Amino acid sequence: MFNSMTTNYLIKIAIADDHKIFRDGIKMALSGKENLKMIWEAEDGKDMMHKIAIKKPDVLLMDIRMPEIDGINGIELIRKEFDDIKIIVLTMYDDHQMISKMMEMGANAYLTKTTDPDEIYQAILTCMNEDFYFNDLVNKAVMGKLMQKKNVRQHYGTSIAIHFNEKEIKILQLLAEDKTTEEISKVIFLSPRTIETIRQNMKTKVNAKTIGGLLMYGMRNKLIE
Repeated sequence: MFNSMTTNYLIKIAIADDHKIFRDGIKMALSGKENLKMIWEAEDGKDMMHKIAIKKPDVLLMDIRMPEIDGINGIELIRKEFDDIKIIVLTMYDDHQMISKMMEMGANAYLTKTTDPDEIYQAILTCMNEDFYFNDLVNKAVMGKLMQKKNVRQHYGTSIAIHFNEKEIKILQLLAEDKTTEEISKVIFLSPRTIETIRQNMKTKVNAKTIGGLLMYGMRNKLIE
């Protein structure tokens, strides 16, 4: 796990946005922050995918609306090949439906372009340490979708539920406590390999691309205490 207080590791940052003035502003805002190294910038989605294949960043700051390949298609392509890249959506759109969609597709954080540089920096560090960053914007979007699903269930009276057994729920709760695979294996007395298999099966069940997406499902369905 990355810890900016105890390591000299430089987090490799990349930014994909079709507005040069915004890219320059982000680079300038983050230039004085510790543990960060900007390795490249891309002006559209196609350029972004090309550069990821050449030099993979630790964290990608990505807009949604870009020429060639937009952020929605871009995040889908990235998650097919690069599960470990932390994707921070940085956009003008604060629509709750879009926020939920991007987080469920595999984004690790969602920020608007009006976000203070210090919060962007904090989001980068938190994603490196905890896999995802939840701010008020994301929390409201998640709760909004949760209430929407609740209203649908009340209206129609039934819903299609995804069943997690007791062991899967326990693993989900331990993941929410930021436990490692090794730590979880000691708690529930299963091998790390078995834990990883169960975790992957859970992600498949809910169609989550990342652990963050799995935890979001757990939050929405009140499986995480």
